[in-house]
Amino acid sequence: MSVWTLGIHPGLRACGRLPAISRDGSQIRAAEWAVWLLMGIAAACASALPDWNLGIPGHAILRSVFPMALGLSLAPRRGAGSVMGAVSLMSAMSLRFSGRAEVGFGAMTSLALTGPLMDLALWKAQAGWRLYAGIIAAGLSSNLIAMGVKVAEKLLFSRGGGKRTFGEWLATAFWTYPLFGMAAGLLSALVWFRWRARSIERVCDDLRRD
Repeated sequence: MSVWTLGIHPGLRACGRLPAISRDGSQIRAAEWAVWLLMGIAAACASALPDWNLGIPGHAILRSVFPMALGLSLAPRRGAGSVMGAVSLMSAMSLRFSGRAEVGFGAMTSLALTGPLMDLALWKAQAGWRLYAGIIAAGLSSNLIAMGVKVAEKLLFSRGGGKRTFGEWLATAFWTYPLFGMAAGLLSALVWFRWRARSIERVCDDLRRD
């Protein structure tokens, strides 16, 4: 089934810790669109919040992974991550260019890519380590790409005068970005998804009866 049809993902539905609102494999309910919209906006708004003053590069990835993983748990359809990513990016751009909040290009990269990367990494995942590894891989990949964008931004637009030189920042970011990316994925997986699934066959039977 094409990603654009937003068909049910049986593995995500079977492993979600919260009751899924998705009921069948074809008709998408208004409540599902509402979940994806709200989670996308929540991720953008969370990224626009003031820094936690940790002084550690890459820690903000949790703000995009956590709400999007919740969206996939509540409305587990293939391609839902891409929907949330698009909503997040548009929301972040609106906040930035309206002057209401400062959302950096690295954060916007994470917001745009985390959802689609989850879709890709979880496409065939059903339960257990494959599902957890998929979410971790999405967080890791998103943060590594965001780091690349941040490096380019610093090289092209940084005027210096900060607390740390670019070399000092890069030496720290080289390991903190991947570490926080994986940690964000693992935490989101632990909170929103079970390791062991309910019977996949039972979930599929439920879908056929809907």
